[in-house]
Amino acid sequence: MNVSHSPSAAGASATDAFTTAGGTAGLKTARLYLCTDARRDRGDFAEFVDAAFAGGVDIIQLRDKAIEAAEELELLAVLKEAAQRHGRLWAVNDRADIAVLSGAPVFHIGQKDLPLPAARTLLNGNAAIGLSSHTPDQVDAALVATAGPAGLDYFCVGPVWATPTKPGRAAVGPDLVKYAAAATAKAANEVPWFAIGGIDHSNVSEVVAAGARRIVVVRAITEAADPAAAAASLLAALDAAGS
Repeated sequence: MNVSHSPSAAGASATDAFTTAGGTAGLKTARLYLCTDARRDRGDFAEFVDAAFAGGVDIIQLRDKAIEAAEELELLAVLKEAAQRHGRLWAVNDRADIAVLSGAPVFHIGQKDLPLPAARTLLNGNAAIGLSSHTPDQVDAALVATAGPAGLDYFCVGPVWATPTKPGRAAVGPDLVKYAAAATAKAANEVPWFAIGGIDHSNVSEVVAAGARRIVVVRAITEAADPAAAAASLLAALDAAGS
């Protein structure tokens, strides 16, 4: 993976080891990735991310287009503290400047966001970078992009099913998950990839059957009355479906 062992441009110190060198191993073994908004309607962001990590979530990404940069940085500081306390990872979506300023160990981009080479330049090797993919050609391109020291660190495949978190984005169905599983099995680099989009307790077994071993979820945990229990249940479902 391509996470630097040196302090980040955001001023990371030796105490931030997990978010730099240690984050590499964490990404390779991660199975449950959560995206959440700022939870303004509930006012429980700190409690929520703590519970999600406690339940077994490996990575939490703050993705909220409705908040300003200053508020995002404040929330990311909360997320970082919880992640380090639990020994987990956290991610920034889309904004490379926010990723640098917050010292994020993981940065995620979409097909129309900042190009990978530009993101690498701005992040200066201090974060793992992931990319969304929605077609077989984009999966192939993601696999090609994993080569080399400045390559992609992971990619996501979806949305498997329609989801209100991505309005207007057509569902790709399990077939693209099957394609990604077959393509990565043939690839020279063993890059982590995640299925995403409408995945919950009712259909996790279907994406595992299609070949996914890692998933990204939103509502399956964000709308749960008990986020820790929901996370633990999803991990159990992943284990059961893959056994």
